[in-house]
Amino acid sequence: MSTRIAIIGCGYVADYYARTLALHPELELACVADRDGARASAFADFHGYRVATVADILANGSIELVVNLTSTASHFDVSRAALESGKHVYSEKPLALEFPQAELLVRLAASRGLILGVAPGNVLGESAQTLWKAVRDGAIGTPRLVYAELDDGPIHQMDYRDWRSASGAPWPWKDEFETGCALEHAGYYLSWLAAFFGAASRVTTFASTLRPEKAPDAPLARHTPDFSVACIEYASGLVARLTCSILAPRDHSITIIGDEGTLVVQDCWDDGSPVILNASSRMSSRKSSRTSSTPRTPTSALSKWWPFLSRGQLSEGEVSMPLLREPPRSLPGTGGNRMDFTRGVAEVAAAARERRDCRLGGDYALHLAEIMLAMQYPDRMGSPRMLRSRFSPVAPMDWATGSGG
Repeated sequence: MSTRIAIIGCGYVADYYARTLALHPELELACVADRDGARASAFADFHGYRVATVADILANGSIELVVNLTSTASHFDVSRAALESGKHVYSEKPLALEFPQAELLVRLAASRGLILGVAPGNVLGESAQTLWKAVRDGAIGTPRLVYAELDDGPIHQMDYRDWRSASGAPWPWKDEFETGCALEHAGYYLSWLAAFFGAASRVTTFASTLRPEKAPDAPLARHTPDFSVACIEYASGLVARLTCSILAPRDHSITIIGDEGTLVVQDCWDDGSPVILNASSRMSSRKSSRTSSTPRTPTSALSKWWPFLSRGQLSEGEVSMPLLREPPRSLPGTGGNRMDFTRGVAEVAAAARERRDCRLGGDYALHLAEIMLAMQYPDRMGSPRMLRSRFSPVAPMDWATGSGG
């Protein structure tokens, strides 16, 4: 049974969804819309879609789910209108630019019995799910600390005005700079942390605008932080440090440190990024890691993975864990990423069809929004901030619940 969807917003990011839509034949795209008619036509002509108006989409009872890919300032209004018209919603991040707006959307969806999901969906990908299973299996013992990086390089020094999507849409540099790096990108790892470790209890944040003059010939309406960092505390005692910037050299890695080793993924924008395990018996000693050519004897939790581990092309003591399944071979690489952007849309649609909780649903989305807004606006949100939002545990993907390997 298919789900009829419509896309509202035909800008730069829409091509990422269009290029991965074919991976989900259970989704039927009815039409697309954009407030800029020329942009909608260019996008639709390139991909072979039908153009409609937003009003037509909201009034069409056969369309069950709206994919909100509008500019960040429009996310709240478009999502609210879609929910009020009785449609499920999957919104690009951020859910809203103000926390009360995000709360309103979540309440509205719940009151209507609708699903409100939020990007990114990379937590549902093969690399993230493999990393999560390794944590659940105790491959590194008890996790204690996480370092996560979302640095995109000095974008203001790049030729960003020349960047175009497949259908010719320009990268929305002004909107990106005015929105801020935390709201734009922190979700790529906040979603992993929420799924792996549950709701956080407290977050301490710092943010700064280090280069306000990113576009000297086109002054920005507002100067938002281009550097943000958060220390996030969980009930288990685990602490995660997440850094976001558009100044530091590109680094999209995550390291999870446990009592018995570390797990590393180099790029959260790649669904097939390897999961690297270092299970050295004495991580604190550089000498011991140099003299150990292979990891220590596996624990019972790790032993199920042992026959499948690869030690080629890695440093001493490191092994590459097998992905629980391979990413689709047809997954396109676009704009420096290799992600299935439509995976989150498919999750919302499946949850609606199966009448189950959505892995990317409203309460979870609100929790991510609260932390992202705290990273962006520590003065307004308070730092440290005792987090108000909570959500039910996120379920792993069905294909990620079996034995390792």
